[in-house]
Amino acid sequence: IVLLHGPGEFAALWARVIPDLVKTHRVVAPDLPGHGASGLPDGRLDGDRVLMWLRELIERTCPSPPALLGHLLGGAIAARFASDHNDRLSELVLVDTFGLGWNRPALRFALPLVAYIAHPTERTRDRFLAQCFSDFDGLRDELGERFEPFGDYSLAWARTKTAKAALRSLMPEFGTRAIPQADLARIEVPTTLIHGRHDLQTRLSVAE
Repeated sequence: IVLLHGPGEFAALWARVIPDLVKTHRVVAPDLPGHGASGLPDGRLDGDRVLMWLRELIERTCPSPPALLGHLLGGAIAARFASDHNDRLSELVLVDTFGLGWNRPALRFALPLVAYIAHPTERTRDRFLAQCFSDFDGLRDELGERFEPFGDYSLAWARTKTAKAALRSLMPEFGTRAIPQADLARIEVPTTLIHGRHDLQTRLSVAE
């Protein structure tokens, strides 16, 4: 199974689910281009290059067609890939994914997001994350000592030029633009949609 994370995230955020997945699957969890430990390629990072990166990743790490799971931005990349490469996948799982329709996040999500991008601080980060999770305080308590390293790493990345360049390249391509219905109709592998009813970033109506 190949796990593709969301915008501004990194592969280690799958740490809560990987221990269960590895009991039954071989797991590949990369950092998306421009995220985490993955740098930006020379030249423009556009949709075609991202899809070529994913194709090469699967070819080099998966001896058989994998299940491809994408979250938010990763979901849009996964759906776009699946529309042209049914033969390279066994199934598709889309979690709160972008690209199934025009994305208009709730205002109380969008404002903290803009504030965090413009001025990444612990305060703006936590105000933004509080809109990303239905129970941010509970999640923080559950992670305990692990939260601070994740939070610090996210904040350090958000302050880099790489972060702004990656988001500036990927979000218009995959984050807001709807995938044409004709392209979605070409997806033939079994597909599962997982979506939060109270999601402020990708409304439930998008999945419906």
